[in-house]
Amino acid sequence: MTATLLHIEGLSKRFTLHHQNHLELPVLEGVELRVDAGECVVLEGPSGQGKSTLLKLIYANYRASTGRIRICPPGEAPMELTELAPRELVRLRRDTIGYVSQFLRVIPRVSALDVVAEPLAEDAQDDAAGIEAAREEARRWLTRLRIPERMWHLAPATFSGGEQQRVNIARNMIKPKPLLLLDEPTASLDAANTRTVIELIREAAARGTAMIGIFHDAEVRSAVATRRIDVGDFRSLA
Repeated sequence: MTATLLHIEGLSKRFTLHHQNHLELPVLEGVELRVDAGECVVLEGPSGQGKSTLLKLIYANYRASTGRIRICPPGEAPMELTELAPRELVRLRRDTIGYVSQFLRVIPRVSALDVVAEPLAEDAQDDAAGIEAAREEARRWLTRLRIPERMWHLAPATFSGGEQQRVNIARNMIKPKPLLLLDEPTASLDAANTRTVIELIREAAARGTAMIGIFHDAEVRSAVATRRIDVGDFRSLA
């Protein structure tokens, strides 16, 4: 029996427009969703339907207005995301939920190599051999995503948009996690690097990672989706 890693029930999100007399703007209503290990669920629908909002709710960048988001890491007790304390949320993001957003946010002047290695280096806890192993794995990812070696010791803030996105993908996929959120990961990439990201997503699915993604490219959607959901359908079911 396939394990369910994410279970969403009755989820809604409304934004309050404080500059417009506290008007409430409903973005998502009645979201019901289960995602199992090895699935890549692709969210579809026009802009403004709440696709990115749903990912941010699952990552707890936004707080849900109503509903439940239950994370079920393998071998651990299920966790209700809407009830986690800040320290528990930090641990969840470190070990359980990965998030490839549309933008790379890093500390200025930190090299691309160290940006990518950081998720693994954190686990090494100042062990020199562990940190070097993290850097070696980062080299492998940067090579696979076609970042030239001469750029590895430069800060990604100096890179092009496509190069920054490849660093972003490497940083957020280098450490395997049970649940992975993908928000337009191929939007700035050329054809060769898009094919590489498709391969990485398929490899993650084969490992049992549960994924939810937004993809602007119809060919990428077709290549990675195990299931498609139109976010607009949630409203009609609410």
